[in-house]
Amino acid sequence: MPSSTVEDYLKAIHRLAETGGEGELVAVGKVASHLGLTPGTATTMMKHLEKEGYVEYSPRKGVLLTEKGLRAAKQVLRRHRLIELFLVEVMKLDWSEVHEEAEILEHAFSDRLVERIDEMLGRPAHDPHGDPIPDAQGVVAQDSDLRPLSGCGVGAYRLVRVTRHEPGFLLWLQEHGLRPGVELIVKERDEMAGIATLKVGEAVELVTVGEAVASSLLVR
Repeated sequence: MPSSTVEDYLKAIHRLAETGGEGELVAVGKVASHLGLTPGTATTMMKHLEKEGYVEYSPRKGVLLTEKGLRAAKQVLRRHRLIELFLVEVMKLDWSEVHEEAEILEHAFSDRLVERIDEMLGRPAHDPHGDPIPDAQGVVAQDSDLRPLSGCGVGAYRLVRVTRHEPGFLLWLQEHGLRPGVELIVKERDEMAGIATLKVGEAVELVTVGEAVASSLLVR
């Protein structure tokens, strides 16, 4: 079984690859930034992961998960996302609190316990943030039709997934009713300013979001 450090790297690479195209290399600098590490530290680990057969590493180009690495990444993502949902649905924690807790617990929960949680929750397909949960075989629900709100014009959409998990950001979204599953309407767009005005659910008051927020909201 991979160490917790290896799991963190594999999960980060997979997470970053989810936002890019299939088969595209993930820049090592992005992995380092995602994990809060120096590029040098991340580069050293990439060489180790390649030696262990988890990644294909191309200096100055990036890194790609191998089949072995992808399987391991999906296993830890499955644990992480099921734990997040368990903490929200059963332990009644707020969705803004569970990411950091799951970061710790994902390395301690056994596959048997994770399977029991999955069964108890009814084999869910998505976590509280709308991220897809791999099943026990590593199969993930396809959300290929999703697109960032920042690229959407005036019209009606459904919020499906939130890609940023910082507590403050999630609390702000919650205060404005922006949770996965909510219906929203883009009433106006100011392309020059990168601002969109939204009607969220049944709320009367409109919400204005900038590029940084809209790019983190995936809709269909």
